[in-house]
Amino acid sequence: MMEIILAEETSHIKVIEKLAYNIWNQHYIPIIGKTQVDYMVSKFQSAKAIMEQIEEGYQYFLVQYNSKPAGYFAILADRSNNTMFLSKLYVDNVYRRNGIGRACISYIEDICKKFDLNSIWLTVNKDNIDSIMAYEKMGFKKIDKIVTDIGDGFVMDDYKMEKLL
Repeated sequence: MMEIILAEETSHIKVIEKLAYNIWNQHYIPIIGKTQVDYMVSKFQSAKAIMEQIEEGYQYFLVQYNSKPAGYFAILADRSNNTMFLSKLYVDNVYRRNGIGRACISYIEDICKKFDLNSIWLTVNKDNIDSIMAYEKMGFKKIDKIVTDIGDGFVMDDYKMEKLL
């Protein structure tokens, strides 16, 4: 059984921080290397960074599968453009292929419909082939290429993907 919980408590954020560390070290070291993983986890996925993002308007959600922390996602609505930015969607390796990603996207779609938003967009590393294929299966299409300088000599080399609702 899957449960999606709005991360409003410090305890939720601490669980997400731990998930982020584990997931990023499982999944991203082969794609971007340990040094960039360490930098990005510290800069974007620490409890402090998550709290700052929540203060900026992001909503974080903790995903539990059979009562165990399995993943998380973060969204930011842009009502002036009628879009939803899917900032993060990560599932622990142990829980992949259980429909969690698809359920999260469906949950986000329901939020979008409630606020009359007409698309969801995200960025994904160009070398993250499995995630790209999963997003394409869920109806996302590549619409742009984006290279973002994130400091300390690191860049994010991504595709921008969008799903129209």
